[in-house]
Amino acid sequence: MQLVVGRIGRAHGIRGDVSVEVRTDEPELRLGPGAVLFTDPASAGPLTVESGKVHSGRLLLRFAGVKDRNAAEALRGTLLISEVDPEERPDDPEEYYDHQLIGLDVVLLDGTLVGELTEVVHLPYQDLLTVKKADGTEVLVPFVSQIVPTIDLENQRAVITPPAGLIDPDQAEVAGTSSAERVESAERAEDSEGSEASGEPESSEGTEGPGESE
Repeated sequence: MQLVVGRIGRAHGIRGDVSVEVRTDEPELRLGPGAVLFTDPASAGPLTVESGKVHSGRLLLRFAGVKDRNAAEALRGTLLISEVDPEERPDDPEEYYDHQLIGLDVVLLDGTLVGELTEVVHLPYQDLLTVKKADGTEVLVPFVSQIVPTIDLENQRAVITPPAGLIDPDQAEVAGTSSAERVESAERAEDSEGSEASGEPESSEGTEGPGESE
């Protein structure tokens, strides 16, 4: 089975080094010296990792045969793909390969089906799970333990505890609005309706006309 383990970024220096956006939890294994990687587009590879180092928080790789900046820049945007045994599992029991997660049923704590996990989106600071709901719409669920407490591979499901509004936007509350503020707002609306009914003019305090803003 083939897994995307990285994406080549900018060239670094003049000797063929490239920055790499890491998309694996095992970069030492998948992107270490001697690793042979397939590529997308296929015409760019296969590539053999010659050396690697971390510079200013970024992984820099040098591939065999890539000797200068021009050759390195030509690889920009190329996906790096590793061949992985489908029965292989990460060393850390709390980590998963993408192919283990795709296709899982996504359910709430009470067992209510939310949808199907269709993709794992890897971002620099957090992974997201794409969940396709029964109505065909998709939602992105942060892949963190507070929101995804259980991955049950045996029963092929992922249990989530989403905050209000994540799965159903209609359930979202306006950030920073307390219950007291919502009650006060409702009372003001009722007072306004009462004023209109009695013919009283509305206050214009705080209303700015064109050109009057500070």
